[in-house]
Amino acid sequence: MKKHLFIAGEWVESSQYEDLFSPFTREKIAEIPQASIEQVDYAIKAAYESRAIMTSIPAYQRAEILENLARLLKEKEQQAAEIIALEAGKPLKTAIGEVRRTIETYKFAAEEAKRIHGETIPMDAAIGGVGRVGYTMREPIGVVGAITPFNFPMNLVAHKVGPAIAAGNTIVLKPASQTPISAYFLAELLEEVGLPKGVLNIVTGSGRVVGDRLVSSDKVSMITFTGSPAVGIGIRNKAGLKKVTLELGSNAGVIIDKGVNLEKIIPRCVTGAFSNQGQVCISLQRIYVHKDIYGEFTEKFVEETKKLVCGDPLSPNTDISSLISPKDLERSLHWIEEAISEGAKVAVGGTTAGNVLLPTAILEAKSYSKISCQEVFAPIVLINPISSIEEGIGYINDSRYGLQAGIYTNDVQTALSSAKNLHVGGVMINDIPTFRVDQMPYGGVKESGTGREGLKYAVEEMTEMKLVVWNQA
Repeated sequence: MKKHLFIAGEWVESSQYEDLFSPFTREKIAEIPQASIEQVDYAIKAAYESRAIMTSIPAYQRAEILENLARLLKEKEQQAAEIIALEAGKPLKTAIGEVRRTIETYKFAAEEAKRIHGETIPMDAAIGGVGRVGYTMREPIGVVGAITPFNFPMNLVAHKVGPAIAAGNTIVLKPASQTPISAYFLAELLEEVGLPKGVLNIVTGSGRVVGDRLVSSDKVSMITFTGSPAVGIGIRNKAGLKKVTLELGSNAGVIIDKGVNLEKIIPRCVTGAFSNQGQVCISLQRIYVHKDIYGEFTEKFVEETKKLVCGDPLSPNTDISSLISPKDLERSLHWIEEAISEGAKVAVGGTTAGNVLLPTAILEAKSYSKISCQEVFAPIVLINPISSIEEGIGYINDSRYGLQAGIYTNDVQTALSSAKNLHVGGVMINDIPTFRVDQMPYGGVKESGTGREGLKYAVEEMTEMKLVVWNQA
């Protein structure tokens, strides 16, 4: 299967292609075009010259495009899920969940297209404002450069493309090198529903060519990026006065207070730790359990983990499949070995079955171990005892990241105090930090990024505020 770049509404060949391999079987699944600098510039030019087309489309028509996209994607749900499972190694039932979330995301985007508005300003609140009427309006920012990761190749693209279209912008999309097929599938769907040519452009290739050109081009008004902190910081340093939204790393934690219902919460914690092989920005990586229930929690967690089915992502029964690359598998095994050498114990997992890393729980890991202080992005979770909730909050806050955190407790005051003192972008009370629905504001502090996604909030990021003042004198 040979793919082509999508530029100015046309499928464009490249002079260079790279083979794409299945993360699970390592078999070749496609040939992916590698865009040249000239082709990236062509895509940017197409988006730039299509701005007037988008600004002339009324809100109800932008909403209709997104509504029709959601309808068409629902009709092709199984095909879309199989693409994700094939290129990302995501278990099919998890991929189906992603597609359903993506449909919702485009529906939310359609609704937000109709709700972009400003506010009136009480000009006469100031002495000099008497006799004037003031109001604000939101205008499209222009060309949005979107750079997306592999772990949610359809839904995280939707979180950039959906609000960009809703706000009346044009887009140049660089999908992750491992998961471009789902992005090209999106282009086919948007062609079918009548998105004007040049509004969406998709260019695949290296970050140094495609990403750097998007960041440096004076025709691109905004960069929205999801990926590693190192790359995100580099983007921000190079972007100048461009608006930049960054969704970066995390090592999300949850605190388990004594007295909670373990039978209820443990399956949820297992899901949070191991869904999509732990390759989730808010994957549950650290669990801090009150010492009074630590032994019972650990025992039940291990029992529940052993129920997970590992294997082929295209099998409907699979819960855990391969990591995105052999390099990531090797790194994860090394981090496990390092934690053991530093005194940690493996409660379950820690080994491989073929090229699948078995879901792994590690006890008593040191706070300086990589599996604790860095983003593991693998099916690995640490479980440590704590003497108090305050101690758990201290451990979670002792991190360069701050995306989301969770706490399970029956005490209202403990919940309120935790919500106040956890230094993260989102606190989930009586839930895992992996919880997300697509309309909520989503983003972090510290090295977890800047700005917020979630359709309403992304639209705000992708528009400029203009003030209009009428002098009635």
